[in-house]
Amino acid sequence: MLKKCRYYETENGDVRCTLCPWHCKIRQGQTGVCGVRENQDGVLRSLNYAEVTSVALDPVEKKPLYHFYPGRDILSLGTFGCNLQCVFCQNWSISRGRPPTRHLEPEQAVALAKQQAARGENIGIAYTYNEPVIWYEYVQDTAKLAHEAGLKNVLVTNGIIEEAPLRELLPVVDAMNVDIKAFSDDFYRQLCKGEAWPARRTVEIALAAGCHVEITTLIIPGYNDSDEELDRIFRWAAALSPKLPLHLSRYYPAYKFTVPPTPASTLQRAWELAKQRLDFVYVGNISIEGTSDTVCPRCGEVAIRRDGMYGVSGAVNDSKCRKCGEDLNIRV
Repeated sequence: MLKKCRYYETENGDVRCTLCPWHCKIRQGQTGVCGVRENQDGVLRSLNYAEVTSVALDPVEKKPLYHFYPGRDILSLGTFGCNLQCVFCQNWSISRGRPPTRHLEPEQAVALAKQQAARGENIGIAYTYNEPVIWYEYVQDTAKLAHEAGLKNVLVTNGIIEEAPLRELLPVVDAMNVDIKAFSDDFYRQLCKGEAWPARRTVEIALAAGCHVEITTLIIPGYNDSDEELDRIFRWAAALSPKLPLHLSRYYPAYKFTVPPTPASTLQRAWELAKQRLDFVYVGNISIEGTSDTVCPRCGEVAIRRDGMYGVSGAVNDSKCRKCGEDLNIRV
């Protein structure tokens, strides 16, 4: 029998999912927006519990996390489904499709992570590739076991989750990378069939709870690349903490979207604009000199040098700049 979901209400044979802010009303035999939470005779059940589409040992920088155990690896797991419908999705084959899966129970996932940790640099488990929020029951069960085993748990997420399930999960989550796709609701409604505020709220709640958070913005020409739109993101992030790491990613045509790739000049300009407000800003998916190293905002010392985004050199032992002692907001 499929796993019973943990956040829903019943309404005369229909169910109302309360995991994310969309609160889908789901009829018998149907799923919500995510495509993986189905009403089966008045019970909401997960279609993807322990169903894994991808398993890989990745550099933690690939998540991307540049301030969380830099230079280490993390076992990465993904499934299928998503609670947004981004027309530019880079992983549409698993977010909107039904690819082949491998069954991997929480105990098996943790055992695999422990094996990898014993062999080398693995620090834990990242729930990634598609949207881990809609894998909630599996992520929660696995993360609890991993936490008890001394492993780290990482979410790479769009941040579209209700406050109650987020707060229930946070005690076993060590780090998150949250997509902030734009600041405006118009962008989310037009291109993602969602709204912008839930992702920002997730960042705010996670930071307040002591979770390590980094954010990523995929810059799409003509849609979220204006100085005004970008600076709204940067000002919001800086108000939370100027030491909040920000990753700026290059868009490439994918899924239903054929807008040309983001010019390097746009990413360079965005990086310069963000650096006016934030201490740690990085450019991904394209090599632009000086935009992938971690540099002390006080004295300019290069704390971590990165070659090709994932190759790491430099030592950070206690999150402090080795030259001046400035806090670099790095978990080690």
